[in-house]
Order: sequence, then C-alpha cells, then structure tokens
Amino acid sequence: MADKAFITSEILKWARESANISVEDAAKKVSVSRERYLTWEDRNDFPTIRQAQILAKSFRRPFSLFFLPEIPKDFQPLQDYRRDDAQKLDTASLFIIRDVQEKQNWISELFEEIGEDKLPFVGKYSINDNPEIVARDILDTLKISPNNYQETPINEWIEKAETAGIFISRASYLHSHLVLDRDLIQGFAIADKFTPFVFVNSKNWNAPQLFTLVHELAHIWIAKSGISNEIDIDFTDKPKSKFHPVELFCNQVAANALMPRELIIQLGTDTFDTNDLLFKQAKELGVSSFALLVRALNLNLISQSQYRILKQDAQDEFEKFLEREKIKKEKQRERKGGPDAYLLRLNKNSKLFTRIVMDSFNNGSLSPSIASNLLNTQINKFQKFEKLLA
Repeated sequence: MADKAFITSEILKWARESANISVEDAAKKVSVSRERYLTWEDRNDFPTIRQAQILAKSFRRPFSLFFLPEIPKDFQPLQDYRRDDAQKLDTASLFIIRDVQEKQNWISELFEEIGEDKLPFVGKYSINDNPEIVARDILDTLKISPNNYQETPINEWIEKAETAGIFISRASYLHSHLVLDRDLIQGFAIADKFTPFVFVNSKNWNAPQLFTLVHELAHIWIAKSGISNEIDIDFTDKPKSKFHPVELFCNQVAANALMPRELIIQLGTDTFDTNDLLFKQAKELGVSSFALLVRALNLNLISQSQYRILKQDAQDEFEKFLEREKIKKEKQRERKGGPDAYLLRLNKNSKLFTRIVMDSFNNGSLSPSIASNLLNTQINKFQKFEKLLA
C-alpha cells in the first residue's frame, strides 16, 4: 500500500479554493471520486504522497506547505477595479497574479536588502490631479515622444519603462491547459515603491496591449495596485457609472499619454477624411483607429455624426484586419513552428526581472534551485535567455 501523506486538511481545502478549482476537478486530477477526495478535506482520510504531490502542483503550491499546522498568510489579494458585473476570476487569472506577486515579492525584498532607492514616480499623483499632467510626467520620466517613436510603439514603451525600473510582464497563457481570457483580465499593476510590476494580457493585438500597458502605468503613478478589464477609451456608448473612478482616470491618462492634445490637434481634420488615413495615423501612434476617433471627438476635431460613420467604417476595416492577421500568424506558425518558447517565457518573466535573477545567479548570491524556480527554466537553458537579452 502506498505511503500516506499526513497533510493538514484545512490547507488542502484552502489551496484548492484559492485556485478556484472545484472539488470535482480536483478529484479528477488524481483519478478518485468526488466522495473519496472530500474525505481528505474532511479529515477522515489522507491522500498518498504521490496524490498530494499532484494536487500541490495542480494548485500551484509548494508540496511542503500542505504539512503546515495552519493556513499560511497568503499574498494580499489585489484590489479588483473591474466592473461590478464582471465574472469571477478563473484559475488561469489567479495563477498569473500569484506568479507575478511571487516575483515582485522576491525582487522587492532583494532591493530593500541591498539599499536600492525608492522610485520617486510611484504614487506621485492621485486621481484628483489633472490626467494631462500625469500623462506628461509619464512621458517625461520614460523619455518617450509619441510623435517620434524609434521602434514599434509597444516595444519602445516596454523598454523605456523597464529602463526606469518598472517590471513589465506579458503573457497569454501559463501553459497549454491554462489560457488567459482577455475578457476576464486585461492587465494589473503592483504599485510597489521599490519594484513596481505591470502585467499585460498579450492575448490581444498590439494596440490594445499598448493602451493597457499605459493604463497600468497610470496605476503606478497614482499608487493604486489592482486588476483591470474593460480597458477601453470608448465610453461614448456606455454609462460611466459602470466603471470604477480609478479606471476612468487611468484611461484618461493613457489617452493623453499616447495621443497628447497638442499632437492630435496638429494632425489636422484631413486625417479623419478616410479610414485609410485614419488607420495609417493610428498605426504610427500605436493605437487603434477607435481610440484615435474617440480622442478626436473629445477634442472636438470631428462631430458626433462623423464619429458614428467613421466608427462603423473602422469596425468593418478592423474585422478585415483581424482576418488578415490571423492568416499571417497561421502562415508564420507553419513556417517557423510557432513563436520561440523562450522569448514567450522571457516576456512573461519580464526582461528586467530575468536579467536581475541571472546576474544574481552568476555572481553566486542566488542558488540554482531558486533561480530556476523564479524563471521557470532549467539552469542549463539560461543561455537561451542570454542570447535573447544580448
């Protein structure tokens, strides 16, 4: 008979519930009945060591944690700024939040220990400030000029943000069975004074990802850690009362940072004569045609009737664009066998975070096991990251 794992039943139940996994799904993971599984949570029996190890992995908790006498103090849940009617976060969303919190916690403790200075822009403003002023401070701090991008806008924003000390994580899934839903979570921010982290769901295409990124940077500037979805500049057809004031403010900051008033006014009204011109200008700014249209409407560069007509045309063009992008990605996948797995992992870890962990490992201040766990990569594969970071 297999050896039993004398785990703490309350911790088993807590680990399952905090991962938003049902009793039925937990039982399936170890091939037992629902009734059999419940005997373990009800203190009437114990799983085998192998079963407990599988459950620990499924709930993304250390196996040793199951043997503690009481439930440990977990990471504080992030403020949920999503709409009141938003769906409950699923397992994938909870796991990506926990993954980023673990990284942020480790790097924050390291920075405090070595005496790193606090970042002056974290919490520099509040939602009572003018969003244009906050947007200008973000642009000045990161040294970004929306009218003069040197590379793809989203890549430049990420590079400049990480240069300033903000860790940027992007991912669309944890693994093949845990894919992130962009309708549940588009992004979140951890506004730590030493090591602020921003996560962006990369399930979307580049323009909404960039808007999400800058929206989350606004969260850092007002020190409001939290989870976002429905990040959308277009509130013209939606009651603002449905949205949290922090989300509305951060959207305004993002719109002002990506499309500064003086820059949009200089474009001239002819930019909005045709969808081709609109799309071309939006692409240069790294935003969607919809975002640029709403910005023009709010700045009185176009009328409500123009907006409605152009918005419908933009919607039609957008659907065609998505179809073209889908075909292009499928061809790239067939040619290359899909995106580089290590590049995806690097983006998920954050390039800045990866570089710091590898430097700590290389100088002997970080053990191989911890470095491997932090980057979710075997030590002998670290050279893959080195090539990508070069």
